[in-house]
Amino acid sequence: MSLAKKMMTWARIKSPWVIHFNTGACNACDIEIVASLTPRYDIERFGVQLKGSPRHADVLLCSGPVTRQIEDRLVRIYEQMAEPKFVVAIGTCACSGGVFNGCYNIKGGINSTIPVSAFIPGCPASPKAIMDGVVKLLMSLESTEEAEKPKSP
Repeated sequence: MSLAKKMMTWARIKSPWVIHFNTGACNACDIEIVASLTPRYDIERFGVQLKGSPRHADVLLCSGPVTRQIEDRLVRIYEQMAEPKFVVAIGTCACSGGVFNGCYNIKGGINSTIPVSAFIPGCPASPKAIMDGVVKLLMSLESTEEAEKPKSP
């Protein structure tokens, strides 16, 4: 692995930039996502920073089920993100469609439209669970980097 790639992976692990997108949730998970950014829970201590543009974000935090109306917007935001990009489905609705599953305008969970890297269940998911999920996602990046290192004889 080249030095540049190691530095990029290190930077992604130590300072992930996230963007939050509501695909049709009841706002309970949105409130919990915002609560995780406040000084009480302070997800920023792990280097996580909320960004307003998908072009600057590494991680897409999605809440709510995918509606037919929002599906193309979700795909467009996902495509605007730079590689490597990660998606976190937050809440039961984002994981599976939740109580809205089976409705005429609901496609299902986030993974019905775009690939999801981590699922955080709960209705609503607590700020502690959101922080735990994001940190575990970052630690999986670190373990992936370790696995790519060549083994010396």
